[in-house]
Formats: sequence, structure tokens, C-alpha cells
Amino acid sequence: MARITANRLLKRYGNFQAVHGIDFDIADGEFVAILGPSGCGKSSTMRMIAGLESITEGQILFDGTPVNDVRARDRNVAMSFENYALYAPITVYENIAFPLRSAGKDQAEIDRAVRAVAEKMELTPLLGLKPGRLSSGQAQRVGLARALVRKPAVFLLDEPISHLDTRQRYRMRRFIKSIHQEFGHTMIYVTHDQEEALALADRVMVMSDGAIQQLATPPEVYSRPANAFVAGFVGEPPINFFDFSDADETGLTIEGNRVSLTDPLRARVRELGPVGLAAIRPHFMRLGAGSPVQLQGRGFITEELQDHNEIFVDIGSVRVSLIAPPGVKVARNETVTISVDPDHLLLFPADVKVKEHSDDL
Repeated sequence: MARITANRLLKRYGNFQAVHGIDFDIADGEFVAILGPSGCGKSSTMRMIAGLESITEGQILFDGTPVNDVRARDRNVAMSFENYALYAPITVYENIAFPLRSAGKDQAEIDRAVRAVAEKMELTPLLGLKPGRLSSGQAQRVGLARALVRKPAVFLLDEPISHLDTRQRYRMRRFIKSIHQEFGHTMIYVTHDQEEALALADRVMVMSDGAIQQLATPPEVYSRPANAFVAGFVGEPPINFFDFSDADETGLTIEGNRVSLTDPLRARVRELGPVGLAAIRPHFMRLGAGSPVQLQGRGFITEELQDHNEIFVDIGSVRVSLIAPPGVKVARNETVTISVDPDHLLLFPADVKVKEHSDDL
């Protein structure tokens, strides 16, 4: 296992700067997900850790020792990709054994290691098969087993299950979580899927435009996002954004609705000033009165999802969603009152660019 530290890590490709001088510290044995949209710098960061990309500026350290000039094969890093790249002419057994044979291990040691990891990954019945006879999920598990059999100090996973169907993804998530609990490797998992990141990781590193927006535990990232980008990128259904105005100690105005504020929000208004962004997750809104923060709207549509309904309402110029129990519906153009849980209302600076970026996700 290894502690991974980055100091002012920067990566350029010609004139394009993919990673903007980031700092982070990943503890020995920690599971960190790097989360962000395409082009945010997450894969470049992982490849620099692996030694597959050169570092333009800054430093990466394993257990306090710089590895900038250490070759990838000498870093004791294992990787698993979306494309598991198994060797088609040889069996599952030989695919898993390949890195050990390359390292010159004797056959008895190879056999013990292969069979041990195959048992952990539920691959024992498949050891004699060739990759062409495997399902996508089975092939992905073989790729993971081949990486794990080396007993790496760091295990890097780059979008490893994004191509699988929904059922296989759920199964592979459980495997990956159990791998971390069983082996205790330092694991870095790159994904654009916020559900994967929140479900698997000890901490989530949210990136955008080559910079770290927040590095925190899943509950912190979800409930206390550092900025509007994180709030908009993390969470399903997506968070609702509103412009607010006329904010002072007595309250603020959202889409023509004057609402009162709790003490923590008054303190936040003093930091932000009279205008900004308000945000609330659909799970913290409900139909009807009963909250100091109430908004008036008109029904748009109701999506019936069996275990709950998602109701879309137009509040002024903004279309929002809220979660309701099965059977609760709103007719189109019906006038409704929406209560917002004031303890979960978030306020951010008036950054239109960040809001638009989040809305597009």
C-alpha cells in the first residue's frame, strides 16, 4: 500500500493545460474516486500517478518519495481500464498469471496466487475458458484479477464498468467495494458517474476544468458542496437552482417569492450580498405549506416511477423537480405551493457560468 501526494501537479498538452497545479493527499489504504465530466483532467491525473504521462510541473510522491522520474513498471501500480484487454488466445488462468510469469515467479507461487484471487473474484469455474466465451462482466472480473494478483501498492481504475449494463454495473460495484475491504489497497477510481463515486469511495475528488473543486467524503460532497458546480454535478435527480435577489437580514426573493431565512442562512447572506444562487435538492422539497421557505408554482408533468413520483413544477421562469410518494400527482398548470426545507437550502455566489455549466450536466 502507499500514500499518494501531489504538489502543484500540472499537465500540458502543447498549448492546452489539462491539469492546473493541483494538490491532494490520499492516505495509505484509502479509496478515492476522481469524479468529473469529460475533459476535466481526471484521466490525465490518474495517468500521471501511474507514470503513463509525463508531469509538466509539480511532483507526485509515494510514501513521501518523489516518483516523477520512476518508470511506470517500477512504481508497483496496477491498472484496470474500461477496455479490459485480455489476451484472446490464452485461458483465463493464463491471463491472470501473465504478470507473475513476466516477473519470473515460479509455477508453484503462480498457481497459489492465481487460484487465490480467482476464488475471491468468483472465477474458479472459468479458469480453463478463453476470453471469447466470457460475458462482459466476467471478462471485467478477469481484468481486475490480473491487476490484483501482483499485490500492487496502488490500484488505479479508469472508468472500469461504464460499458456494462445496469445489472452488471451493480454487481461489479459490489465486487470492487469488496476488493478494497478485503485487500486494503490504496485505490483511485476515475469516473464520470456520480452514483459510482458516492457508493464506492471513502472520499470523492470532484474536478472541473483541470482543477479540484472539492475533495471530501460522499456525505460532505452531497450535503455541503463547495460551490455551485459540485452541487449541480453531484446528486440524482439534479439539484434545483434559482437566482435570488434583494437578500438582507429579513429574507430574500426567489422568482417573485419573498421568503424568510434561518440564522445560518442570514449569516451566509452577509457573506454573499444581495444577489446570488439558491439551490435545493428535489428530496428536500414537498407539496403544500408548512415551511418558512415557500414558493408558488404551476404544475408541468408528473413522472410515476412506482416507488416514488418525480413532479416537475414551473416556479417563475425556472422548472424544478421534487420527489413525492407514489400516488401524489400535480395536474398541468395546477397552482401549487412548494415547501422547502430551510436546513437544506444552499446559497452560492452569483456565478452564471458555473450555474449554466451545472445545468447542462
